[in-house]
Amino acid sequence: MTTPPPEPWARRAAHLAVLSVLPSGLWRTALAFGVPLGYDERTLHDKFGLPGAGATAFLLSLTALIELLAFLTLGLVRPWGERVPRWIPVLGGRAVNPRLVVAAAGTGAVLLTLVLTVTAGTQVALQVGDGALRGGWLWLLFACYAPLAAWGPLLAAVTVSYHRRHRPVRRLSVPEPTLYRV
Repeated sequence: MTTPPPEPWARRAAHLAVLSVLPSGLWRTALAFGVPLGYDERTLHDKFGLPGAGATAFLLSLTALIELLAFLTLGLVRPWGERVPRWIPVLGGRAVNPRLVVAAAGTGAVLLTLVLTVTAGTQVALQVGDGALRGGWLWLLFACYAPLAAWGPLLAAVTVSYHRRHRPVRRLSVPEPTLYRV
C-alpha cells in the first residue's frame, strides 16, 4: 500500500515551522558573538556572561539544537519521514513506524506550544520590565522571538496531516450476497 503525498498546505506549514525558529536563532547567534543588540557592554557581560566561552558555547549549542529539531518537522512531509535514509548506519533503509513518529511529533507539538508561548512572552516581558532594551531594539527582540510561538501549532498541524496519511484504511465489510431458494 502506498502512502498518499502530503497536502500542499502541510508542506508549506512544515517549511514555516522550520523558518519560525530562524529569527530567534539569529538573535542568539549575534549575542553569542558579542553583538550588543541594544544592550550596553556591562549588561551584556554581567547579565549574560557574553562574550564568554561558556555562554557563547551554550547559546550556539542551543541554537543548533533548536534548528535541528525544527528541521525534523520536514520529515513529516518528506520521504525520509517514512523510510530512514540509506546513508544512516544500522537503521538505513528501514521503514519508520508512523505511530512512533506521530507520538513523538504530537508530544513535541504540545510541549512546544506550552513552553514557547510562555517563554517567548516571558523573555520579552523581562526585557521590558528591567529596561535593558528600549525602542527599536525591544521591537526587534519581539520580532525575533514572536515567531517561535507558531512552531508548536505548525508542528501539530503537520503531525495531524502525517497521521491522516499513514493511518490504516478501514474497509467496510459487506456481506456476501446469498441466494435464497424458494
